[in-house]
Amino acid sequence: MALTRAELESYAGRTIPDLVPDDLRLLLVGINPGLVSAATGLHFARPGNRFYPALRLAGILPADVLTPQDAAPALLERGVGITNMVARSSARADELDDEEILAGRARLEAFVARHRPRVVAFAGITTYRIAFADKKAAAGRQDRTIAGADVWVVPNPSGLNAHETVDSLAVAYRAAAEAAGVV
Repeated sequence: MALTRAELESYAGRTIPDLVPDDLRLLLVGINPGLVSAATGLHFARPGNRFYPALRLAGILPADVLTPQDAAPALLERGVGITNMVARSSARADELDDEEILAGRARLEAFVARHRPRVVAFAGITTYRIAFADKKAAAGRQDRTIAGADVWVVPNPSGLNAHETVDSLAVAYRAAAEAAGVV
């Protein structure tokens, strides 16, 4: 799907559906959907995003799952879901304000209470720090739960997070997936 910049920008503010399996074990929480995700209705859909390659390398997805379209059924089968802190799409996460992130926390807590995953993994430490007023939070397992679910912070797969590699993302994602019993 090749879209012009103007066409992509027309998707700003849209939402995409959460990916929620019946037996949710690991809930991956993005910051908010990007414009390509809003255009396609698929999480982490921007070409070149390192999310799906990292999930394959971590053993969360089979090696032959190469596209976001193919990933959804495989994730559902493994008990892995995806949602976002903020539902509205934007070109960049820095377009969000703290009030939106705090409102996203309340929505997320209700979501977790309803779906009961074993582990909630936030892909993005800055958003996590804002949402939970925890300026000193570090990557990895957190000293809190949400509705009984263990909480992890894993690196955001965006290319803007340049110090992370597919390999380092995979290590972090696998640790959270192991805690959830996914791998």
